[in-house]
Amino acid sequence: MERDKGLAAAARAIADAGSLVTTGHVHPDGDALGAALGLALTSRTRGGMAHACFGGGFVLPRHFAFLDHAPLADPREVEAPDVLVAFDVNDPARLGHEIEGLLDSAQTVVMIDHHVSGPGFGDIRVSDPSVAAASLLCYRLVGHLGWTLTPAAATALLLGLVTDTGRFQYSNTNPEAFRTAAALVEAGARPEVIGGEVYESAAFGYLGLAGEVLTRAVLEPPSSLVWSYMTQDDLRRRGIGMEDSDGLIDAVRIAREAEVALLAKEQPDGTWKLSLRSRRHVDVAAVAEEMGGGGHRRASGFSFEGSLDEVMREVRSRLPG
Repeated sequence: MERDKGLAAAARAIADAGSLVTTGHVHPDGDALGAALGLALTSRTRGGMAHACFGGGFVLPRHFAFLDHAPLADPREVEAPDVLVAFDVNDPARLGHEIEGLLDSAQTVVMIDHHVSGPGFGDIRVSDPSVAAASLLCYRLVGHLGWTLTPAAATALLLGLVTDTGRFQYSNTNPEAFRTAAALVEAGARPEVIGGEVYESAAFGYLGLAGEVLTRAVLEPPSSLVWSYMTQDDLRRRGIGMEDSDGLIDAVRIAREAEVALLAKEQPDGTWKLSLRSRRHVDVAAVAEEMGGGGHRRASGFSFEGSLDEVMREVRSRLPG
């Protein structure tokens, strides 16, 4: 399989490397963060010089603080690595400008991704849209290296698998995802910690924010769309940050009358970040790509400069109906 050839090539490069940097897209989700930390942690247990770095002014979200984040480092303070491995991203523009220096100076650049489209980059490219998460590909990469996962690294990889499959509920959940999850738990991963911190813990202000967002929800039957929005003022009044709003799209998407769900979140600079979800038929990745973003067929996103009315008109024009 082409995937395994790519992973074998990546493993050879990493095994011969004196230094390693792992990274992922800006504003990393559980998958990008979990894969980057999982590989860096495993390399460190073998005495390797490994760092995990992210662009976009990265600050570790509170709900991911349970991870062993010892490898995290400011990319501006890390020397040029022998190998840089970028997870869950296929466009170098999505790494953030802080990573550009490391990307240009690394002797070997490895891209490991599972999205359906993108320009791609790197000396070694592994792209397999059939897998549930980049963290699953990282698990396979560790296997090619012949390394043993620690419980901390296994927990990081399980985080990526759990979050990208929606707790094994999304359509990308396949037998390989379950087999990998079982292997990670056998290696010491803590699913109860992931569940408790990521899905069952929120600031009190989140309850009020969720109430406001759900009250604003609009159902548009012609487009089979349900959507809502959140502003920076909402966050200020509730005393919480952007990282506390991550679960809101899941609250909006449960309306059974809609095939597509959308949540628009105002960013500190006045732009909008849009999250799209679909149930069965609509390819929201295609919608997002036309708007300059991307993702998966059932979960995608993009950013937009303009008003909320403008972006909603653009989205409606791209939906069936």
